[in-house]
Amino acid sequence: MEAAIVFLPLLGAIIAGFFGKVLRDLGAQVITCLFIVIAAILSWIVFFRVTGSGSSETITLFTWVASGDFVFDWALRIDSLTAVMLIVVTTVSAVVHIYSIGYMHHDPAVPRFFAYLSFFTFAMLTLVTADNLVQMFFGWEGVGVASYLLIGFWFHKPSACAAAIKAFLVNRVGDFGFALGIFAMFVLTGSVQLDVIFDAMPSLTETTLVFLGMEFDAITVVALLLFMGAMGKSAQLGLHTWLPDAMEGPTPVSALIHAATMVTAGVFMVCRLSPVFEYSETALMVVTIVGASTAFFAATIGLTQTDIKRVIAYSTCSQLGYMFFAAGVSAYPAAMFHLTTHAFFKALLFLGAGSVIHAMSDEQDMRRMGGLAKMIPLTYAFMWIGSLALMGFGIPGTHIGFAGFHSKDIVLEAAYGAHTWFGQYAFWLGIIAAFMTAFYSGRLLFMTFHGDPRCDEKTFAHVHESPAVMWAPLVILVLGSLFAGAFFYGGFVGHDMSTFWGNSILILDEHKALENAHHSPFWVKSAPLVVGLIGLGLSYLIYCKSPATAPRIAERLGGIYRFSLNKWYFDELYDAIFVKPAFALGRMFWKKGDQGTIDHFGPDGISGATVKVSKGASLLQTGYVYHYAFAMLIGVVAFVSWYVFAG
Repeated sequence: MEAAIVFLPLLGAIIAGFFGKVLRDLGAQVITCLFIVIAAILSWIVFFRVTGSGSSETITLFTWVASGDFVFDWALRIDSLTAVMLIVVTTVSAVVHIYSIGYMHHDPAVPRFFAYLSFFTFAMLTLVTADNLVQMFFGWEGVGVASYLLIGFWFHKPSACAAAIKAFLVNRVGDFGFALGIFAMFVLTGSVQLDVIFDAMPSLTETTLVFLGMEFDAITVVALLLFMGAMGKSAQLGLHTWLPDAMEGPTPVSALIHAATMVTAGVFMVCRLSPVFEYSETALMVVTIVGASTAFFAATIGLTQTDIKRVIAYSTCSQLGYMFFAAGVSAYPAAMFHLTTHAFFKALLFLGAGSVIHAMSDEQDMRRMGGLAKMIPLTYAFMWIGSLALMGFGIPGTHIGFAGFHSKDIVLEAAYGAHTWFGQYAFWLGIIAAFMTAFYSGRLLFMTFHGDPRCDEKTFAHVHESPAVMWAPLVILVLGSLFAGAFFYGGFVGHDMSTFWGNSILILDEHKALENAHHSPFWVKSAPLVVGLIGLGLSYLIYCKSPATAPRIAERLGGIYRFSLNKWYFDELYDAIFVKPAFALGRMFWKKGDQGTIDHFGPDGISGATVKVSKGASLLQTGYVYHYAFAMLIGVVAFVSWYVFAG
C-alpha cells in the first residue's frame, strides 16, 4: 500500500508523458487523476492507521547504493510525520489534478502538463517518505526539477522562462547548503540513515568542527547548513525572490507547488530533523528569527501588490514564516498543524483566484476587477471562506473557528510561551503580521468582488462561474478550511499529542513552549483576533466605503509605499550585487578569455595562420614558365652555396 502511494503518481507521469499522443487529452487526464485519487485514498487509510497508535515502520524496497562499506536502501519511513505529509500532498494534488481538467482544457499540451503534475507529486512523496538523507535529497532535487518544468510550462512566454530559471537558480543556493549539511553529517556520524543520525546526536553535543583555524559547534554547523536548504525551498527571507515570480506558471501549479507542497518541504525537513535541531540552541534561535522576520517582511509586501496571485504568493511566504518560528521554539507539532490547515485554505485561495482569472478572461490585475460578487457567487463564497481561515477568525478560548484560527493561534501562543527573547520577537512580529494579513486579505476581497466594475464592458459581460469540474473539487478544500482545525487540534497539539506523534518528533524536556502555550493569558489568545478584526475593518473602510482614499494614502506615504510595492528592492539589490557582476564577468571571459585568448591563439589563430601561409604559397603559382625557371635557378644557387661553404 505504501509503495503504491509513492509510485502510482510516477506511473501516471510516465504513461501521460510518453504515450500522451496516443492517449490524447482525455486519456492522460483520466489516468493521472485516477492514480492520484487512489494514492490519496490510500494515504488517508495509512494516516488513520499510523496516527491512531503513534506507530512507525520502515519498508525496505531495494538496496539503492552499495559502495564498499557505504550501503543504504531505498526505504519508506512511515510514521506520524510522514502520514501527515502524505495526506497533505496527495489530497491537494488530487484536487489540483481534477481542477486542471477544466482550467487547462484549452491548452495544446494537456498530457505534458498532467505528466509534470504527477511527476512533481512523486518527487514530493519520495521526499517525505525518505529514510535517509540521500533519498530525501533525491526527492528534494526532483521537486526542484518538476517546479522548473511547471513554472516554465508556457515556455513561449519569456517571463515564464525567466521565472523558471530564477526559481531553479535560487533554490540551488539553498540546496548547496543542504548538500554540505549532508556531507558534514556523514563526517560526524558515518551514516546517512536517519535512525543512526538521531541516535548519535546526544553524544555529539561537545563535538566541534575546525574551519579556517576556528572551532564551531558541530551540531550547530550541520543544522544551519541543512536549514539553508529549507530557506531556499520554503522561500524564507533572503532566498524568497523566486516565489512571487513563480506565479508565471498556470494557476493550478501555484496551488500545488506554492500553497501546500513544495514550499512546505523545508518546514517538514526541520521537523523531521528535530533530533538534530533540538541539540543546538543557536540553530533554533536562527530558525525563529528568520521565520518571524519572513512573516513580517512578506506581509508588508502583500499590502501593496495588485496581481491577485502575487498577493496570495506573499501570503504563503508569510505563513511559512509562522511555521518556521514555531519550529524554532521547539513547537514542531504546532508547525505541522499550521502546515496542514494552511494547505487547505491556501490551495482554496489559489484555485479560487484561478476561477476569478478564468472568469475575467485571464485578467490578474485587481485594479481591473470589481463587482464580481453577483456574477460568480460560488467563487466569491469560497474566497471568503479561504480568506477567513487565513485571517484566523474564531472565538478565543473555544474550538469554534476556521482552520487557521486553531493553528495560527497555537503557533503564536507557543512563541509567547517559549519565554525567550527570540520567542517574544517572533510573537510580536507574528501579531503585527496577523494584522497585515487581515488587511491585505480584505483588500483582495473588496477590490475583486465589491464596488463598481473597473474592467471594460465586453470583459464584464463574459464573466461567468467556473464549470463544475473546477468548483466541485474545491468543496474538499472548503471543508478542510472550515473544520480541519477543530478536527485535528486534539491530535496535533492537544491532549492526544503524545499518542498521535509517537516518536516521530523529538522535543527535549527543557523546551516547554508548546506546553506553556496551553496556559497563555487570555490577551495572548485574543490578540490575533483583535488585530485581525481591526485589519479587516480598516480594509473595508478604505477599499469598500471610500475607494478614493487608497490612492491618496499611497501618495502621502510616498517612499514607504514604493518600498513595499517594489518588494523592499530585493530584486534590484541582487541584480546589482550578483546578476550584473556575473554578466560582466561572463562577458569578459567570453570576449577576452575565450575569443581574445583561447580562440585567438588556438583554433582561430591556427586556422588564420594556415590561411596566410596558403595565400603566400599561392603567390608562387603564377602560371609563368620563366617564374618557375627563376625559382629553380635560385634553388640551384642556394644548393651550390651550401655545398661550397658547408664543405
